[in-house]
Amino acid sequence: MKITIDTDEKTLSTQDGDATKTLPLYSKEAFETLSKYWVKVGWNQKYVYTFSWFGRPVIQLPEDMIRMQEVIYQLQPDVIIETGVAHGGSLVFYASLMQAMDKGRVIGIDIEIRPHNRAAIEAHPLFHRIELVEGSSTDEKIVSDVKSMVKENETVLVILDSNHTYQHVFDELEAYADLVPVGSYIVATDGVMQDLSDVPRGESNWGTDNPTRAAADFVKTDGRFEIIQPEWPFNESELTENITHWPGAWLKRVK
Repeated sequence: MKITIDTDEKTLSTQDGDATKTLPLYSKEAFETLSKYWVKVGWNQKYVYTFSWFGRPVIQLPEDMIRMQEVIYQLQPDVIIETGVAHGGSLVFYASLMQAMDKGRVIGIDIEIRPHNRAAIEAHPLFHRIELVEGSSTDEKIVSDVKSMVKENETVLVILDSNHTYQHVFDELEAYADLVPVGSYIVATDGVMQDLSDVPRGESNWGTDNPTRAAADFVKTDGRFEIIQPEWPFNESELTENITHWPGAWLKRVK
């Protein structure tokens, strides 16, 4: 696709093969077009590797963090389970929200929690709201151990942010679906991979081997869930779509 921005005429034009389209530059449609490519270029430039939260690197798109905060505040979960720990920034982010709400805890699962990251997380002032589990998130024993850490009738939110291959995410969805009560979510993050197979840091198989496809196939097999973007609690714009690394990520349990 070829995109042309004319700041004098205040238009944005796209040409895709023989199809051409001209939009007002300051329109919803132009914003969505520009945002799609901003996300792709930003991902390739490792934009998300430039942020921290309460002293720990947090490798997330800031808009995704704010949207997650909106859901957590509305849902008021007792437990957030996150697969994938890395530097622990996301765990600390969720723990800080729970600290502000004066409730809840975060369970972080990773196949390898590196010693320096573990030491930093355990030394953090919010560690009293964090529990760490080392092992594969799809290992039967790990899944069983995590389920035993959740009390009956607790509201659980699950965030999948470990291995982002189709099969691993699908297996995680199957493993943790039963923990999620009606009204809560499993979030299959980083489906942006489906749009990154053509960028320099991307991989050619990501067009099909990605979390978004796993989520879409999972809801076909488990009728308790639907893919529903959470409603924005505040919106005075005409915009309706998240600018996100997590397209098609929000699997809401509806029954």
